[in-house]
Amino acid sequence: MDNKVVQTMARSFAYAGWTVIRFNFRGVGQSEGVFDNGQGETDDLLQVIAALAPEGPICLGGFSFGASVTCRALHRLHKSRDVQKVVLVGLAASRFEAPVIDPDHQLKTLVIHGEDDETVELQHVMAWAKPQTMPVTVVPQTGHFFHGQLPLLKGLIIRHVNSFGY
Repeated sequence: MDNKVVQTMARSFAYAGWTVIRFNFRGVGQSEGVFDNGQGETDDLLQVIAALAPEGPICLGGFSFGASVTCRALHRLHKSRDVQKVVLVGLAASRFEAPVIDPDHQLKTLVIHGEDDETVELQHVMAWAKPQTMPVTVVPQTGHFFHGQLPLLKGLIIRHVNSFGY
């Protein structure tokens, strides 16, 4: 949760007027538990939402592994919550399962990826996105951690979150 991309995402959502909740997944930092390949982490995210934002509209965002967990949570929240916007940065599509985005949420979802991502190659994100006709915003000459491009990342997120809903 202290990663500079995650912090930039949190600041972007806060700047757009949303209350932001960040937490470490199980086994990271001081959190209890052990890594569960996305299954338990999705349960954890849904429990955080239920406890801290039990009703009303929400936005979801995640980076890398967190983006794949966000996809899973979005899939499970479908029809039960008003998810206004979704931001997926550096989606770890080649490393962890990321369900397809339901058509109801596709226009509400922004996928951002670095052209030169050394952790998750762009081709894997495109392979995930293409069957869904899901646009991917590619930041040229940028790696997984968006070195030198955090202001641009912040601007893209704020613009998306502040755009009119569908």
